[in-house]
Amino acid sequence: MITSLSIKNYALIEKLAIDFSKGFSIITGETGAGKSIILGAIGLVLGKRADLTSLKNKEEKCVIEAQFEIGKYNLKDFFEANDLDYEDDTIIRREILPSGKSRAFINDSPVNLQELQDLSLYLIDIHSQQQTQELSDESVQFKIIDAIANNSEIIAEYQKLLKSYKSDKSKLSALLKKQSDASKEQEYHTFLLNELVAAQLKSGEQEELEADYEKLNNVEIIKESLDKSLAIANEEQFGVFHNLNEIKNALQKVAPFSPEYQNLFERITSLTIEFDDISKELENCSEKLLNDPAQLELINQKLQLIYNLQKKHQVSSVDDLLQIQSDLGNSLLELDNIDEEIASLSKIIEEKAAELDNYASKIHENRVNAIPNLSAQLVAILETLGILGMPNARFNMELQPSETYFQNGKDELQFLFSANKGTDFGLLKKVASGGEMSRIMLAVKAILAKYSKLPTLIFDEIDTGVSGEIAIRMGEIMKEMSATMQIFAITHLPQIAAKGDSHFKVSKSTIGDDTQSELKLLAQEDRIIEIAQMLSGANISDSALNHAKELLN
Repeated sequence: MITSLSIKNYALIEKLAIDFSKGFSIITGETGAGKSIILGAIGLVLGKRADLTSLKNKEEKCVIEAQFEIGKYNLKDFFEANDLDYEDDTIIRREILPSGKSRAFINDSPVNLQELQDLSLYLIDIHSQQQTQELSDESVQFKIIDAIANNSEIIAEYQKLLKSYKSDKSKLSALLKKQSDASKEQEYHTFLLNELVAAQLKSGEQEELEADYEKLNNVEIIKESLDKSLAIANEEQFGVFHNLNEIKNALQKVAPFSPEYQNLFERITSLTIEFDDISKELENCSEKLLNDPAQLELINQKLQLIYNLQKKHQVSSVDDLLQIQSDLGNSLLELDNIDEEIASLSKIIEEKAAELDNYASKIHENRVNAIPNLSAQLVAILETLGILGMPNARFNMELQPSETYFQNGKDELQFLFSANKGTDFGLLKKVASGGEMSRIMLAVKAILAKYSKLPTLIFDEIDTGVSGEIAIRMGEIMKEMSATMQIFAITHLPQIAAKGDSHFKVSKSTIGDDTQSELKLLAQEDRIIEIAQMLSGANISDSALNHAKELLN
């Protein structure tokens, strides 16, 4: 429950600090006095977004702080999961800076708005007129039925599995598309791969083939040049080898006379040995060189095959062709693997669908069992002793099994309602008036209070469209609810205001050029006057005072 609220520099509030008690608290005030400002401040504490329009003084920061007593509500796991310090008396603070930036803290630990919003789900439910209209929404109707059916845990498991199921379905769709796209190109890719495999390509062979081609294509010129070189080298009297030996012999005679001559002798000796080796290689090359037109043709054919493949695949080397060959092979192998993946994933999806169906069946069964209970409780609240002026209200909630996996099961719902005897059932959102919707919502909240662990519920003008005895009965219902949870009612009706355990008044005053709102806890005498004013207006009559006292008693 919320035990205190302090507001500084927010909207029309310069500074405010108020304590709250358990039970049933009333908040009243004239239209425009600032009741919505109090709700807005609480909304900021619960994680709603803020902007600079929230600041009363644009040069100072706005600070809203609320203290909650949460020891009875099993929230330690939430605090541990979000790495927050747990305190039975937890303080939430929200700050809006003049720059427009916003900060939030839980027990002085900085948090983001999502964490604040997640925690708020366990703290306060603010029921507004807009929420009353949401009663006609199927998802809200399901939440009511599921609360009575105690379906929360099984729906959580169902939703977890549904998320995984949808993810697998998405993966399967992607695989099927990939399979379809690949199948269209498979035949062509297989042709390309076979063509490359048949070429029997080897890394580096293009350079070798081109060198061999040049040799065989120019064999006569090469042969002539090699033989001429050998002749010059080995001519008996004037050949290069003969002359080198003559120089070596001459230098050998003078080598002992000087290191310089010795060096020249050694160098010419090395040169002679090297030239002799070159001469032998020339002879060897000449002997191996053969005119082989058949081999030349084979080499030319292989080179043309390589050039054609390079042109087709727009690459410039055999290594590039070998990489394409590898990629094509992997692609075709992957296509084979896709078939296996599709089969395996399809089986998993079928198993998850069966498990989802099992969950959905349990959810449906729990709902079927809960609907008569919910309907009976709603009718009992609305008709017993004419409560809320709807003694003949009836409900008919029809579940329609579907093949679709919704977020909360496989059911579709028709929430039917009849307010009077002799009238047919119709969809709640079409046949219930605004006043009837408000009363039905109050009955729903009264029922849910028995099943919910929520500590605080704020009714924001739920009494719209009702008056007199109906208002008294609405007040009594909220009073009964306050036995198990903290209840706030923002109201314009004295019949409801008189039922509260405590009564706060929102008022607005003008001081010079400044307008301010304040929230004040009324003493008993002030409370009599406030209710009397709600009955008769600013000019309080004796009968209004007496009526106010009677209502309070």
